[in-house]
Amino acid sequence: MNKTLKISMLSLFFIMSCKEEKKEVKPFVSAEVIPVKTASVGSLALAGNISASGLVTTENETTYSFKIGGVVSGVYVEEGQFFRRGQLLATLDETEIRAGLNQSDLNVQKNERDYKRATNLYKDSVYTLEQVQNTRTGLDIARRQKDAVAFNARYAKIYASSDGFVSQKIANKGEIVGPGSPVLMINETSHNNNYLLKVGLTDTEWASTKIGQKAVVTLDGYPGKKFDAFVFRKSQAADMAVGSFQVELKLTMNDSKPAVGMFGKAEIQTDHSEDFIVIPYNSLLEADGNRAFVFVVENSKVKKRPITIAKFENSKVFVQDGLQKSDRIVISNSAYLNEQSNIKIIK
Repeated sequence: MNKTLKISMLSLFFIMSCKEEKKEVKPFVSAEVIPVKTASVGSLALAGNISASGLVTTENETTYSFKIGGVVSGVYVEEGQFFRRGQLLATLDETEIRAGLNQSDLNVQKNERDYKRATNLYKDSVYTLEQVQNTRTGLDIARRQKDAVAFNARYAKIYASSDGFVSQKIANKGEIVGPGSPVLMINETSHNNNYLLKVGLTDTEWASTKIGQKAVVTLDGYPGKKFDAFVFRKSQAADMAVGSFQVELKLTMNDSKPAVGMFGKAEIQTDHSEDFIVIPYNSLLEADGNRAFVFVVENSKVKKRPITIAKFENSKVFVQDGLQKSDRIVISNSAYLNEQSNIKIIK
């Protein structure tokens, strides 16, 4: 009987618990007044400078080769070596070349004798005028052939057409190369002012860039140094490999000689400027990339508002969207606020 009574009482207690109404939990509203500092947002005309990066190169990149084929007898420069204009860089073995010159010279001598003999026979009425003219033509052809062989022989040696350095050595002594086969890849330099930084820009950036605009360049190989530059060339077609427009900046390197392929960053100064809202960095909440929140004062309350950030500069934040020039924002104690907080504005 006691057992039945206990079960009945437990059942009754369970039913009453289920029927009990849930109490409504009201949101907590702090009665505490939080002192805050506020500031009016400012505006600033920010120059629309273009930031870009690229690789160092030179104004002229050239591939040196022989006009005729043959056996390489010598390459007198190494990769990275600087050379002067007129310096001998590479040669072919001249055995075959000298044989060709001798052969053409002998051919000219033979045709000269034939022409002289034909002229004398013509005077004796033995040769006809046509025969004399034919021997004269043969002599002219032999002389032109000799000139062609001599011309090719001159291009069996590679001389530097300007100051520069070797970026790649392709052929070595003893190798057989064909006419026009690359032997040396060089980069021309003139008084150390031919270094360029080739950067890729979007179509909008390319359109706002003009020849002659100034820029400041930093190179990873020279930390802490800044180099003056200007826009030297603009491509008129997009690079299909990377999908951007190539712009070349000519660098003023002074005594520095960077390596071709060195990575660099450029800040190109344009004539375009844009107005931005400027706020202090300590007014931001929940910043994530170019998205953040700020508290805006409205009717003695605060309102959490999302903003879009254009860029950071020291302790300043340039806001692209989300605020107006008439807004006042909270710049202190933001971490303790919500939209139900009571605030007191202090100076």
